[in-house]
Amino acid sequence: MKLPRRRFLQLAAGTVAAPSVVRGAFALDYPTRPVRLVVGFPPGGSVDILARLIAQRLSDQLGQPFVIENRPGGGTNLATEMVARADPDGYTLLQATGSNAWNATLYSHLSFDFIRDIIPIASIARTFGVMEVNPSVPAHTVAEFIAYAKANPGKIYMASSGPGSAPHLWGELFKMMAGVDLVTVHYRGTGPALPDLMSGRVQVMFDAILSSIEHIRAGRLRPLGVTTLTRTTALPDVPPVAETVPGYEAGGWMGIAAPAKTPAEIIDKLNKEVNAALADEKFAARLTELGAAPFSGSPADFAKFIAADTGKWAKVIKFANLKAD
Repeated sequence: MKLPRRRFLQLAAGTVAAPSVVRGAFALDYPTRPVRLVVGFPPGGSVDILARLIAQRLSDQLGQPFVIENRPGGGTNLATEMVARADPDGYTLLQATGSNAWNATLYSHLSFDFIRDIIPIASIARTFGVMEVNPSVPAHTVAEFIAYAKANPGKIYMASSGPGSAPHLWGELFKMMAGVDLVTVHYRGTGPALPDLMSGRVQVMFDAILSSIEHIRAGRLRPLGVTTLTRTTALPDVPPVAETVPGYEAGGWMGIAAPAKTPAEIIDKLNKEVNAALADEKFAARLTELGAAPFSGSPADFAKFIAADTGKWAKVIKFANLKAD
């Protein structure tokens, strides 16, 4: 699926500006029953952790449970398809991530059209990654790891949380820019990958800081570099990968989306509640503590960001000749 930027922005703007409909009064009372927030990853990963934080906040603010439903598989396509086919009543939402944008290039035969069938509601956070290794790996810096990898081509295993996931693409970008031969091992999410990394079955992983930071602090994993261009508050002593591999930068994002044709009043209400949470100092501090950066804006802002991010990673995917079909 290709992502026509102009079309995406038109759809997002049209949803925000849509006139009140018959269901307007119903939307003003929303929600009157539990809401499902579908997550395309298993429990335990960064997306799941963040989804549970925002779900609890929305439950508290809106007076109805926002229930997490984990639907891993297909690089988030199973979860996205489920939401795309759901009734557009605001009671089935999607925890959208960078995977949704990348899949537009990775997959040639999707059963849904992300632009046509899903509408952005609110961005929540930008996440950045960390290059980490099992402590048994004889490398304490990115430069040492590159030298080790070049001395052992095809013998070092790199964990991925699935084809087209952030860890997969961040790792492929590193392989491309550093000129190293690592064997990619795919898992069904970060949750299942981390135990194998900590046990030494795989040796390296590019993971979101959010899901690995506690293991790093406990010494179960050794960080070599962060994927930002500058040092992060969460891992202030870890240098950027870019100090060794000039120009390397990688990150992810998360937000909430809904089936197309969801009433504009519901979209607006949810957007305001998410932005209110992000403006709360305690909530924002919790995100920062976990390695995520609060990322607020309108539905149209979110759509514009998705379009730009899709264009960036499409170049990497095509260069590496990656296909997930």
